[in-house]
Amino acid sequence: MKSKILLLEDDMELSDTVAKFLRAKGYEVVQSFDGEDAAEKIYETRFDLWLLDVKVPFQNGFDLLEQLRKEGDSTPAIFITSLHGADDATRGFAAGCDDYIRKPFALKELQARIEAIIKRRYPGGGETIVIDEKHRFDPIDHTLRINDERIPLKPKEARLLALFLQHPDKTLRKEEIFDALWEYDETPNEGSLRTFVKVLRKHLGKARIETVKEVGYRYRSERETT
Repeated sequence: MKSKILLLEDDMELSDTVAKFLRAKGYEVVQSFDGEDAAEKIYETRFDLWLLDVKVPFQNGFDLLEQLRKEGDSTPAIFITSLHGADDATRGFAAGCDDYIRKPFALKELQARIEAIIKRRYPGGGETIVIDEKHRFDPIDHTLRINDERIPLKPKEARLLALFLQHPDKTLRKEEIFDALWEYDETPNEGSLRTFVKVLRKHLGKARIETVKEVGYRYRSERETT
């Protein structure tokens, strides 16, 4: 499954150039040309990453990202902008971006920065992650393989497993998990979280995920379980 990117850029020629390049690299790209349209697309569709120009019609990129972050959406974001000042970059990071690229930029540099963020946020960057001798996980395709058996996971189950793999042997508070799994317009549900954990324990083994009473959960790496 391809990583899905929202591209907000009001320069149509540049937008088409970036979109064509990223599609050739295997990404699914949805183009938008103004802030209001971008917000609508974001509310309607889950993206793996946002590329946001700042100086766009109706709602600028800074304000759009600030709004989304206040609503609890933690989707990775990169600003691509002609604003070169240090104060502009500072505002961009304060708004909640993961990276800030000044125009003009090389497409290969943009690709490298996208790949770095995708790999940090979604372990493996779409490649299969070897958990142990029996288990392999594709975080983009939401698929767990146990030996030769392919097991599709629900989106939140897959995101929870990805989160655990990002933080092996660390206790994750329930609040941290809620922020990672539930979208801004969803109400976190502790009962659902317990169900997701139960599913992962079924596939990975009960010893893999331990409950830390009144705090959260801890994923134990293979090193700890052997």
